[in-house]
Amino acid sequence: MTTDGRSAELRAVLFDLDGTVVDSEPLWANAMRMIAADLGGTLTEEVLARTTGLSVPASVDLMLAELGSDLSRHEATRQLLERTAEVFADELMWQPGAQELIDALRAEGVTTALVTSSPRVVVDVAMQRLGAHRFDLSVCGDEVSAAKPDPTPYLVAMQRLGRPAADCLAVEDSPSGTVAAVAAGIPVLVVPSEVPVPEGPGRIFAASLLAATVDELRHIHHAFHRADRGA
Repeated sequence: MTTDGRSAELRAVLFDLDGTVVDSEPLWANAMRMIAADLGGTLTEEVLARTTGLSVPASVDLMLAELGSDLSRHEATRQLLERTAEVFADELMWQPGAQELIDALRAEGVTTALVTSSPRVVVDVAMQRLGAHRFDLSVCGDEVSAAKPDPTPYLVAMQRLGRPAADCLAVEDSPSGTVAAVAAGIPVLVVPSEVPVPEGPGRIFAASLLAATVDELRHIHHAFHRADRGA
């Protein structure tokens, strides 16, 4: 049961974008490598891995610190978003199983949304390739007061959807996104991609979304809430 006496039922699935719905983390990394090369430097794989799931400002700060560059954050951000939008428009692809799962959820009346650290200008390019009709809303990293791993993006999404955490399941691939969803009270299906997500409460792991079904997500959601009740 939920706090208002209703049985927990899966009514909304909130998807991360980069690395979860689309295979975009390598594209972000390539854009950062190109900027680093323009500045006469290189980025280590360790630094690139640390940007997974982070907001653009935090990623830019890491990049500039690694390069020892005096380029302003504003200009570096402008260049990164410009390069990323270009590669998204040409190369962005679905993660295996994501499109089929989202379409199946919507066919059964389950709300779907994007909750991402990426800024609106890049998300809009992605939505053109994915189909905006597949999502009831999108919450972007530059539209909230605090980015993942803070829970604010998920709290904002639930408020806009009019859904409590008990109605929701999050799908994430990064440590910061998983922490954000759990802190918002939402159980998480974790599909690791670039950076391993550690074991912890409020999360269950899948190898990919390739074979995921609506019934399986409902089962996962039900199992989390049954565990919360101590059943």
